[in-house]
Amino acid sequence: MTAATIPTVEISGPPAERGRQYGEAARDSIGRALAYYEQAFGESSGLTWDQVTARAERWLEPVRAYAPELVEEMAGIADGAGVGLLDVLALNARGEIIYDQTFARMRARADAAADVTDDREVTDGCTSFAVLGEASGDGHVYCGQNWDWRAGVVDTVLMLRIVQPPHPTVIMQVEAGQIGRQGANSAGIALNANGLGGRFDDAVGLPQTVIRRRVLDSTSISDAVDVLCRTRGHIASNALLTCREGFALDLETTPGAHGWMYPTQGLLVHGNHYQTTVPVQLAARYRPESSDSLIRVPRAEAGLRLLREAGAPDESRKLIRQAMSDHLGHPEGLCTHPDPRQPEVKWWTTLLSSCVDLTTGDYHVTPGTPCDHEYQHLPWNLYDGPHAPN
Repeated sequence: MTAATIPTVEISGPPAERGRQYGEAARDSIGRALAYYEQAFGESSGLTWDQVTARAERWLEPVRAYAPELVEEMAGIADGAGVGLLDVLALNARGEIIYDQTFARMRARADAAADVTDDREVTDGCTSFAVLGEASGDGHVYCGQNWDWRAGVVDTVLMLRIVQPPHPTVIMQVEAGQIGRQGANSAGIALNANGLGGRFDDAVGLPQTVIRRRVLDSTSISDAVDVLCRTRGHIASNALLTCREGFALDLETTPGAHGWMYPTQGLLVHGNHYQTTVPVQLAARYRPESSDSLIRVPRAEAGLRLLREAGAPDESRKLIRQAMSDHLGHPEGLCTHPDPRQPEVKWWTTLLSSCVDLTTGDYHVTPGTPCDHEYQHLPWNLYDGPHAPN
């Protein structure tokens, strides 16, 4: 096993102040993230970083209108890290920039000029799960995911704890500079997320990092669902919600219609393909962009069913890690490793595997692929914060 740890950052105070703390603590990691995406966007589209940030600016006013304090937080991050606000916004909208219609047309023209025929799009490749008490032998509620993304950002991943009364305290795994991604809060609500892919229209919607942060700022499961149902994202994304009381709901959110599904016998797993219904905008030509998702989901379900035999949390975590380390289809699959057949800038890997015990508030992550990294027990308990369950 590889001995490694994920950096942890804790911030608190008003939005601008906690952003400044974040930017100062993660300055080097934010610099690495910006350097990677400058290279990645340049190679995939020919855009300079100035062009990328110019594209990101289109989200500034919509985010300010929806959640002005999150713009303040991003501005604080920029100040603390010594970079521009649009640099930080671009890190938070990197998926939206990739899927933006006008960006896609620019890339298509560049590909045509270079005689490139590979039009595959980029989707966050993740496998999320919820295991309710009826499906775990110890009666606990578990959730988590394998977070698969570009291997080039592995040294930008960190665990972020945000103390923000009167809102719940939030713990998240993020790329440095991002204000939201996957995590859980002191109200006992967890969000795990997966990219879905597909282009819709030119309308400007909210970045996923903003929507996900709003979900994790929620004090109840109904408020969290309401955020997902009443906001319009710029791109499609899957959200798996789990709460301490033993309820889980999966929402396939799109700029158009949403789909939803519930656990079967206490178990719910979602990957990167539409599992409820294919949106009408995509139905005529839909094919899963992450084709290995069709393998990952049933493999995770089979492995997680073994939790019924676990008698204690340490046994459950062992079985969860075993399930999420599955290598069918290697190097792609549930536990993803870089494919040496691809250029290095396009390498994918499982950046982190998470396992959250919503019953006890214990949060565990693997600093890298779960097959060769042990779970790291975070130094914070979820329920040390406002709105903690009694």
